[in-house]
Amino acid sequence: MFFSLSFVAPFILSNSDFFCVIRVAIEFGHFVYLRQKRKWLLFCEMGRGVTGSETSAENLRELNVSVVTADEDAFIGVNIGKDLSDMPSPTQVAALLKAQQIRHIRLYDADHAMLTALANTGIHVTVSVPNNELLGVGQSNATAANWVARNVVANVPATNITAIAVGSEVLTTLPNAAPILVNALKFIHSALVASNLDNQIKVSTPHSSSIILDSFPPSQAFFNRSWDPVMVPLLKFLQSTGSYFMLNVYPYYDYMQSNGVIQLDYALFRPLPPTKEAVDANTLLHYTNVFDAVVDAAYFAMAYLNFTNIPIVVTESGWPSKGDDNEPDAAIDNANAFNSNLIRHVLNNTGTPKHPGTSVSTYIYELYNEDMKDGPLSEKNWGLFDANGVPVYVLHLTGSGMVLVNDTTNLTFCTARNGADLKMLQAALDWACGPGKVDCSPLLQGRPCYEPDTVAAHASYAFDAYYHKMGMASGTCYFNGVAAVTTTNPSHGSCIFPGSGGRNGTFINSTSLAPSSNSTASSSTSLSFYSGGARSALLIGFVLWRAVFL
Repeated sequence: MFFSLSFVAPFILSNSDFFCVIRVAIEFGHFVYLRQKRKWLLFCEMGRGVTGSETSAENLRELNVSVVTADEDAFIGVNIGKDLSDMPSPTQVAALLKAQQIRHIRLYDADHAMLTALANTGIHVTVSVPNNELLGVGQSNATAANWVARNVVANVPATNITAIAVGSEVLTTLPNAAPILVNALKFIHSALVASNLDNQIKVSTPHSSSIILDSFPPSQAFFNRSWDPVMVPLLKFLQSTGSYFMLNVYPYYDYMQSNGVIQLDYALFRPLPPTKEAVDANTLLHYTNVFDAVVDAAYFAMAYLNFTNIPIVVTESGWPSKGDDNEPDAAIDNANAFNSNLIRHVLNNTGTPKHPGTSVSTYIYELYNEDMKDGPLSEKNWGLFDANGVPVYVLHLTGSGMVLVNDTTNLTFCTARNGADLKMLQAALDWACGPGKVDCSPLLQGRPCYEPDTVAAHASYAFDAYYHKMGMASGTCYFNGVAAVTTTNPSHGSCIFPGSGGRNGTFINSTSLAPSSNSTASSSTSLSFYSGGARSALLIGFVLWRAVFL
């Protein structure tokens, strides 16, 4: 386990004080944010001999210190609603997800046909207990167990279900069900435990950000106190099961309802001069966008109730691309700017001012425009795609790597997926340069693309050559899951990848298809275009402690 100490303001510590701080960091783990030497010395004194997480957490709350975990890199997911007059079939949805390299999705139900179509794709799926089923699940352990057996157990492990969202914005949209919400979560979790799935599948419930009162400055935020009888046991449940707080964050609505107080650029993640940044006077933290401010407000609201170690996953966020006459900022350019900037912000693991570097995985709302939605025109136009799978707009993602590539301007490339198994990469490389009929001569020693002499680098060139040779057709950048589409041009030096500069690949008649999950690439050929040296299998972990002095 790695520990990191981040000093908000540098100060000098004596050796004994410094090792006391280290001891506190080790006891609480992960990211610890130090503020004032006086407070930390006080905590060191208070901490000696203290046992029990509740007392320690209370001390941390008193000292305005936050402890939160960040075990995984952030991801971008997409919500899939079905209020379309011409809803694509589950197999079409699954094909679009694969073509766009979308690896995380959230469903608003647990539709059997959709879960079947998602089988063996590896896509991480969050299923939902709809609000209209919540009362039954929350009032009966047997009903909850039956729901899990029918919708979860029957589909795993083929379908990679990783979370269950119990209800949606229950406290604000279905307040009468609030008293049974925590029971519903507990009953669902108990059913997962009985099926030995509780370590694989997390249980939580999405909240509207409107349950947070006095949200700016974030350090003063707190949950609506009338919900304390629900919120406190809910947070205890999330903490005890290692789950996360699900939060819906909509800067568009914050902007629209601010009466001009919130600037459009601030809502869209656009760069702001320092004088335009929002500053929390209590913490002196600077906020450059609405999204971070709302997420931090939720962190502070949980800390107000003495919960400091529950991570946040944003289950909905986005921007509408079209609106009524009185919604001029529901526009394609703004939607593009928001979602493109959001994706970069999340995948860079930027974190928030309160928890820099701590991942805040986010699901974009949503995959399709839902033309049957009630309400203003903007409600029907949050989607990234229309019902035919055509992008509503082309995301500006150059430089952000492999993510949600809906670019139709030919500026896409096919490269080796980060962390892909080397043996599978080698097999796919051999296939591309053999039966795939890719010209791999640039990879030979002394040729432009020989360096770097690694499996991943050589495979990336071969994959991209095949991808453009096949006209960037759907399914031609898969290679048993070790390839991914990216908008980042992988060309380097004199090694120019096919498709650079917007050149279109030429589709040719061919029966060769990139290896799919049902093919055996390794049996294709013995030719290898990689001869790099041995790699060390030894991973040396270390902790680097750094003291910062004035």
